[in-house]
Amino acid sequence: MTTHPTNVPNYEGTLEDLAKAIGNMSYNQTASFIEKLALDLKEQADKDKARGRTQLATQLYNTTNKLYEAKDNMEKAWRICKPYMPTE
Repeated sequence: MTTHPTNVPNYEGTLEDLAKAIGNMSYNQTASFIEKLALDLKEQADKDKARGRTQLATQLYNTTNKLYEAKDNMEKAWRICKPYMPTE
């Protein structure tokens, strides 16, 4: 397996299918996924920075910051719709 594969290992669907599946989760779970993605990219940025790849690290840090902003917005969306969600 390459360092950065072009697909998700063990996932048979398309990236569009994956995006729709994540987007259709409850907003708090989507926020959690976005946060986990941000954490992973930050770890990659830290490693790239340590290797002297400052331009790449900077772009990954920028992406991470936008993902944290997206996570915060999803959490706000969750707080708005949570009272209307059916309980299991």
